[in-house]
Amino acid sequence: MPKSAIRRSLSRWANHENDQAMDLRRDSEEAGLQAIGDVPDREWARVQGTLRTVTLRPRGGVPALEAELYDGSGVLTLIWLGRRRIAGINPGRSIRISGRISRIEDLRVIYNPRYE
Repeated sequence: MPKSAIRRSLSRWANHENDQAMDLRRDSEEAGLQAIGDVPDREWARVQGTLRTVTLRPRGGVPALEAELYDGSGVLTLIWLGRRRIAGINPGRSIRISGRISRIEDLRVIYNPRYE
């Protein structure tokens, strides 16, 4: 594949990602919710976005369901302790979350968030 074709493909992919991010931010604003990137640490947040990943990662011998929420402005890691799975919590799903944002190393985290 010639370099110019690769550049065009990458450019289209990047534009698609930007369009998705703008759509997610606009949806949050229209719903009157906060943007993940605007909420300070240790504050109560009510945000919405799309789940990118959902994985089971035991913590200290206890099952923990971990998901990555993206809203176009930032990423939050959601952790439900003592859960192996939750019906409806799947990659690609749009979800509203509320809870207090913590920081663990470089990750912004909400433990046991409320969701709808």
